[in-house]
Amino acid sequence: MIHAVAAYRPSGAAWEAAGMAPRLPGWTPLSLLLAAAGVLHLVKPDPFASIVPSQLGDPVPWVYASGVAEIACAAGLAVARTRRFAGLATAALFVAVFPANVQMAVTAVRTDASTLTQVIALARLPLQVPLVFWALAVRRRAAGAQRV
Repeated sequence: MIHAVAAYRPSGAAWEAAGMAPRLPGWTPLSLLLAAAGVLHLVKPDPFASIVPSQLGDPVPWVYASGVAEIACAAGLAVARTRRFAGLATAALFVAVFPANVQMAVTAVRTDASTLTQVIALARLPLQVPLVFWALAVRRRAAGAQRV
């Protein structure tokens, strides 16, 4: 009996259905966030270029590529048939851009950046985690919707 209880671990969707887990927002605000960020990367690349780790070489292609990737993820989330894959791609994108957030924090701390800039740069680091979970929750909900 103990083994049966210990082996039962409800999925995130089951926790949400039982009202025992906080429900993350759906795909719409995530898609809008990604679309806005993607457009910003393409229209105003300079602030983003400054946080691309120097080990990657010329930052401009990376900034444009991440902007296009964000727009592609936003579009994928907006279409029900591609939402499940786009949720996973979005989570991967959030993980992939994490080194730029680390670079931004390191630069802010090592330079004469204002205290506010340093706080914002450091606060962004742990905020990447809920973004990844949000994207995965969108994927999970899309998978559940496809089974219905």
